Amino acid sequence: MKIAILRVGSVDWEVVERVKSGLCRVFPGTDCVILDDVMLVPPDAYNVIRRQYHSSSLLVKIREYVKKSGVDRVLGVTDVDLYVPRLNFVFGEAEYLGGAAIISLFRLRPEFYGRPVSRELFVERSVKEAVHEVGHMLGLEHCRDSSCVMFFSNSIFDTDRKSVGFCERCSSLVVARLEKV
Repeated sequence: MKIAILRVGSVDWEVVERVKSGLCRVFPGTDCVILDDVMLVPPDAYNVIRRQYHSSSLLVKIREYVKKSGVDRVLGVTDVDLYVPRLNFVFGEAEYLGGAAIISLFRLRPEFYGRPVSRELFVERSVKEAVHEVGHMLGLEHCRDSSCVMFFSNSIFDTDRKSVGFCERCSSLVVARLEKV
């Protein structure tokens, strides 16, 4: 499997590098690259009332990079706040069994919640969300095991509680899916 990471707007390069390393660790044998291109955050995805960006609109634009880059999957990484209708926010969104996903770093920083800056915690959260969204692209659904990376994060506490890896059930699904790629 080959995953390209696409920066969407201005994004911390070191965090993107660490996300890349994390994906390669969790998905052995996966080729991860960071695209040279930087996608501009589409202004039409912005909701003035919510002061957030509609993640599905960004996915449409990211899908174009799947075709252009010649890779299986493209993971967008952005620093803008994302939402989908009926939810206050999302940490990310992915096409189920698709080639495009996005994560937002906006709410992953401890200081967003009034906590002290912690670069390591921020990076760990970023990797967890990236692995989670790649899991969806591989066809995994949300898991009931709160320690599994595929558990739905309704809050940052859920993200912190889960591990960066898959539970036994989800791990076997990943192995099976990667054999088909």
